Amino acid sequence: MNQAAINPQEPIVPMNKVYRKRLFRHRMGIAMSVLAMSLGLAVLAWILITLIINGFSALSVNMFTESTPAPGSEGGGLANAIFGSFMIVGLSTLVSTPIGILAGMYLAEYGNENKLAAVTRFVTDIMLSAPSIVIGMFVWAAYVATTNHYSGYAGSIALALIAVPVVVRTTDNMLRLVPSSLLEAAFALGAPRWKVAMTVRLRAVKAGVITGVLLAVARISGETAPLLFTALNNQFFSKDMNGPMANLPVVIYGFAMSPYDNWRELAWGGALLVTFSVLALNIVSRTMFSQKIPN
Repeated sequence: MNQAAINPQEPIVPMNKVYRKRLFRHRMGIAMSVLAMSLGLAVLAWILITLIINGFSALSVNMFTESTPAPGSEGGGLANAIFGSFMIVGLSTLVSTPIGILAGMYLAEYGNENKLAAVTRFVTDIMLSAPSIVIGMFVWAAYVATTNHYSGYAGSIALALIAVPVVVRTTDNMLRLVPSSLLEAAFALGAPRWKVAMTVRLRAVKAGVITGVLLAVARISGETAPLLFTALNNQFFSKDMNGPMANLPVVIYGFAMSPYDNWRELAWGGALLVTFSVLALNIVSRTMFSQKIPN
């Protein structure tokens, strides 16, 4: 009789060549994975530390109360750029959120029943991977070149085109996680399909949908290329969305390459604001709006 069968508590340690070879490969794979992760974290920490050191030195009351300075002048701030970014991103969020949620609900409800849903999902996937500069050029050709002037509205349209696919795919994926038993219970009570979709299916995953919206906002908050073709910039404080409007990404892009020390300092401060804003949105989306799917 086998000794292992008599004494099952005795460990069996194979020492053949195949086992040693597999163990060596396993340990090498783990070591390479840890090394790659360590390199990525080291580069990320290097970037964040550099940003924090240079960015915190630029933080002041003037940065939030004064507009961007003229070339060669001292002082100044980013008040007009902060306000412009808030207006452009806010409008694009208001436009993209209902469109993205409704489109995601359509894909989840009718995605397996007609060709239009398949085409919609295919186009959404293409837009998710499309370079933002291409979307900016499209809006420039379709809107800016037609109106013959840059505007905050054009910037919001470009950012909305980037945010919509994110909201659509997130909503679609979250709605598909709702168990069929919950939907069947609602249908058994005589509820129509549209009401089940709105009051049962969407409500069950509302936290996940909100998370998708916040992630879309974080995605568009730091986009520079589309705004270079659409909103451009404005040295002065402006509330007119129908004209060129200052925004943080474009101001950072311009000030970072300038020969003026105070401009470069403001660029570091603006980069820190954008980074921490995106970080805060990601933290909120993953903590406050986390929700388990009902069984």
